[in-house]
Amino acid sequence: MTQRFELFCTTINQIHRNLQRIKLKEMEEFGLKAIHVMCLFELNHNPEGLTLTQLTNLCGEDKAAISRAVSELTKRDMVTSNSEKKYRSLITLTEEGKSIAAKIDQKAEAAVIAGSGNLTIEQRNSLYEILTYISNNLDHYLTDDKETE
Repeated sequence: MTQRFELFCTTINQIHRNLQRIKLKEMEEFGLKAIHVMCLFELNHNPEGLTLTQLTNLCGEDKAAISRAVSELTKRDMVTSNSEKKYRSLITLTEEGKSIAAKIDQKAEAAVIAGSGNLTIEQRNSLYEILTYISNNLDHYLTDDKETE
């Protein structure tokens, strides 16, 4: 059990660190941070716009971090919002944001292909299914734990 826990934790942590390093490396030319990458990526795949709350949930970050990222992206004319209501307004990409988001998509695809190596489509689908299953189980574990406190 100890070896499984150690392998699971160290492998997931290493993957996360590598993803963060890839985001930083690939976005260096734009002066963007990893959190900006995820905001631009999600907004690019939701062209109708997202609220700050929706963006927070999709990026898996806390509201304060996403709020700071959106503020920075707004200052840099990469995103815009349709209202002064901070959490309810729709955030969308500007033309500059769309251009950078398209480059992010290309770089993300290259990273996914590199990470997948020679996995078959079936192996890749199985991997994502299992990761989702584990993630959901851990969410339930945490939710059940909170309910018993």
